[in-house]
Amino acid sequence: MRDPGKPQQIIDAAIRVFARTGYYNSRVSDIAREAGIASGTIYLYFKTKDEILVTLFREKMAEWVAYVRREIAGEPSAVAKIRRLVALHFSVLEQHPDLAEVVQVELRQGHKFFRGASAHEVSAYFELIGAVLQEGIAAGEIRSDVPVKVATKILFGAMDQVATSWVLGKRAYRLSDAADPVASIFLKGVCVHGV
Repeated sequence: MRDPGKPQQIIDAAIRVFARTGYYNSRVSDIAREAGIASGTIYLYFKTKDEILVTLFREKMAEWVAYVRREIAGEPSAVAKIRRLVALHFSVLEQHPDLAEVVQVELRQGHKFFRGASAHEVSAYFELIGAVLQEGIAAGEIRSDVPVKVATKILFGAMDQVATSWVLGKRAYRLSDAADPVASIFLKGVCVHGV
């Protein structure tokens, strides 16, 4: 009989195992041991280790986009929303270093993963960023000549690179300290009056 809480237990264990030993060096039996279950039990919920990774990313990314959407909704302007989004991006990774390791390093090693498995989830995040930029253009805060798709990728790329450097640098400093500089540099490029 299937336990509805078991997939989450397996995903949480997988995050710890992938962060500790790397995706390719991890085995399903390692995840089972970390989760405190029999190896065979994992196969009741996931066919392969790849499926665990894809499910992990899809679930965490969907939760992330919903969380950010809620958190920035009350901000008074697009500029404030961008600043809050960048701060959230860095603080959540900083508070969950195992997840940061998996998202910033381990996921990047699966070429197949980035060709398709993550496309929908990443595009939902891009759409959220793009909607904030469009809001700023409509309000006259952000220059009307800003190519929204390009600007979205630039902001995401900056956050992603800073977070990856933080993980690879063994988290030797506070990632959240980079939020204001990243947001400010981006906003100086897209805002009507600098910032």
